[in-house]
Amino acid sequence: MQLLKLPILLLLTNWASATSIDQQRPIHDPAIPPSLSSTASLLALHKSLIEIESITGHEHDVGQYLIDYLELQDFTVERQEVGPGIEGRGKRENILAYFGKERETRVLVSSHIDTVPPFWKYGREGEDIWGRGSVDAKGSVAAQVKAAEELRSAGKIGEGDVALLFVVGEETGGDGMKKANDLGLKWDTVIFGEPTELKLASGHKGIAGLKIRAKGKAGHSGYPELGKNAIAMIVPALYELMKAELPWSEKYGNTTLNFGTIEGGVAANVIAEEAYAEVSIRIADGEPAAIEKILLDAIQKAGQELDVTFLAGYGPVYIDSDIPGKEHKSVKFYSTNSFLGFEKIVVNYGTDIPNLKGDHKRYLYGPGTILMAHSDHEHLKVSDLETAVKGYKALIEHSLKQL
Repeated sequence: MQLLKLPILLLLTNWASATSIDQQRPIHDPAIPPSLSSTASLLALHKSLIEIESITGHEHDVGQYLIDYLELQDFTVERQEVGPGIEGRGKRENILAYFGKERETRVLVSSHIDTVPPFWKYGREGEDIWGRGSVDAKGSVAAQVKAAEELRSAGKIGEGDVALLFVVGEETGGDGMKKANDLGLKWDTVIFGEPTELKLASGHKGIAGLKIRAKGKAGHSGYPELGKNAIAMIVPALYELMKAELPWSEKYGNTTLNFGTIEGGVAANVIAEEAYAEVSIRIADGEPAAIEKILLDAIQKAGQELDVTFLAGYGPVYIDSDIPGKEHKSVKFYSTNSFLGFEKIVVNYGTDIPNLKGDHKRYLYGPGTILMAHSDHEHLKVSDLETAVKGYKALIEHSLKQL
């Protein structure tokens, strides 16, 4: 897509009012005037990212915007093709950015640029910023970029210190991060961006998936004895799954199941010939193989002939949270003249952390709450973005000092 170039005076006029929902600009122009304050520049970048729809499979446009923006900020930028976009949306590409020529850095800062559907546009109401991806995870992306920019401007990082990696496909299996392993790079520390309420995550639950398929025999609903209802075959299995005793842990709580989809049949007066169910599993203790055995035993109690498929997953994920300093439960990030520490949190959602291979320390941090993500009211506060920049800077500086 061709970039729209505007005269600098027009750009200044647009961006001087970047905090107004009524002030719009061409979303594919990456130029942000250097005269803007750090907060205004952060909000302008965040707004631009939200305005570009990037549901998984449609990441090309937001990726191109981000590439153009980073190059204007004097980053060296590499593209890594992951695959074609859906619906003719162009290539899906990971983005690796760093300063100078040294592509293998000591610290990597990473998040994802894809979102869940449906897309809904940017909005601003006072301190609240609304829109798909405002929390998950374009808030992290914007804050990470600005943190790197500010540290470089202050002379605290240089070539070989920090790289940025923004990936596609996190919401549907992590194909972008899995592809990033082919870059052939290694880091001492990786800082991942996800909504953690500005707290430092010390771990998250594991995840696995389950698909159940039933094959029956169609017929007229007035003569059920002549057919075999596939839906009626699946329901007892789901009931047994609800009763299964699943492992728990003190740190992560209960292992939970979510019956995400149930499909089957063609009409109310036709015996359903086929039915399907998909189940998401959040693992609090143990490895997927142990959970699979428990669930398979439960399904077999239903006494139905079912096709059961388990999807690949992983157990609970340990995340580093060894930042020194006092912990205050009343605040999420705090500092006086220097950084002191973060409050800690355990999260239930999955991340790209297990998809990036290597022997590195790993931190998880970001603005916003997962309780707003994936919802029709996704939003976060301006102050969250500002604090996240400080938090990422503190994590980067801490990581570099420890190496």
